[in-house]
Amino acid sequence: VQLQASGGGLVQAGGSLRLSCAASGRTFSSLVMGWFRQAPGKEREFVAGQSWSSTRYADSVKGRFTISRDNKNTLYLQANSLKPEDTAVYYCAAVNSGRVGISRGEYSYWGQGTLVTVSS
Repeated sequence: VQLQASGGGLVQAGGSLRLSCAASGRTFSSLVMGWFRQAPGKEREFVAGQSWSSTRYADSVKGRFTISRDNKNTLYLQANSLKPEDTAVYYCAAVNSGRVGISRGEYSYWGQGTLVTVSS
């Protein structure tokens, strides 16, 4: 599975961005997909994840971020009401099957990351 993330950029606090992750190499609908982020000097943390039957969000983004996928092998993360603490490199990840995990070790495939910077 190959993953290509895009859509990051510089935005003011309160603004919005939509991140995209193009997947190839396996039937997209069978994959458990997730978004993680890593701020400077911090561990990579779970943001949101989705399987065919469930969706999970980190408490820090619940109500502000929405994960979705289309039928063209693309995963999205709509990020609204952005805060300076959302500044990080955002990664998409995938695993062939299973539950929506929240630890990076539960995902087998990773994209290259896209930088989101939120100014105050």
